[in-house]
Amino acid sequence: MKSLTEHELKLGIYEKALLKGLSWDERFSLARRCGYDFVEMSVDETDERLARLDWSREERLSCVSSMYAHDIRIPSICLSGHRRFPLGSHDPEIRAKGREIMRKAVDLAVDLGVRVIQLAGYDVYYEESDEQTLQWFREGLAEAVSYAAREQVMLAMEIMDTPLMSSITRYLTYKEELPSPWFTVYPDVGNLTAWGNDVEAELRKGSNQITAIHLKDTLAVTDEYPGKFKEVPFGAGCVDFPGVFSLLRELEYRGPFLIEMWTEKSDDPEAAVREAREWMLEQMREGGYLE
Repeated sequence: MKSLTEHELKLGIYEKALLKGLSWDERFSLARRCGYDFVEMSVDETDERLARLDWSREERLSCVSSMYAHDIRIPSICLSGHRRFPLGSHDPEIRAKGREIMRKAVDLAVDLGVRVIQLAGYDVYYEESDEQTLQWFREGLAEAVSYAAREQVMLAMEIMDTPLMSSITRYLTYKEELPSPWFTVYPDVGNLTAWGNDVEAELRKGSNQITAIHLKDTLAVTDEYPGKFKEVPFGAGCVDFPGVFSLLRELEYRGPFLIEMWTEKSDDPEAAVREAREWMLEQMREGGYLE
């Protein structure tokens, strides 16, 4: 594959990288001003963000109108609300809530024009995992894929910060059980690297399943250190970004990239988001992915 031009690249920013408390109109304006092509919405475990699943028609239309006004989109939702309401919980009411969240997320995606819902690969998060929680997780996942397929919404499994879904290889074991074209993978190169995976082998193995790619730096897991999966400054971690981009060029990956970062501790969040974009473009150029 020849190198892409910056115009051909789709590079987005995670909602939590932007200032908290903004309206969607302000959020889209900021992302566009900083040079990004799209915003990934977060529906996490907080009441505030879970409430988006119950937006009225007017609230959904307002969000879509703002997208058009700023010529930007929300192509993906990071659905981490299943931390609090996991599909594999021992509590049947929590499992039911998790399934309800999944269906509502698909419905919201349809209304907003979202193409991909990124799934958190947890059977449980705040409970002890066992064979029963894993079975309930598989059942809930199968139900979710069936519902999403009906609505033509892609469900993409993130490579996570916990062992259950710590590699593309692990995702592929679930893909064997759910061979639907509406169930794919959304690798996070930071998480892939931190777990000590052979990143090249993993990306090659899953290259025909990758819907989008998270760009984040991490610190590696060792026998003495649990790793660090969030808030590692770009360039200070263990990810070989030029090497990743060189491989993705060879694999002819043309999908979108999403910069995942958090700016709560930044003195100037907007500057941090701008600098992250420029730094990442330079890594792409060094790896030959970008001209």
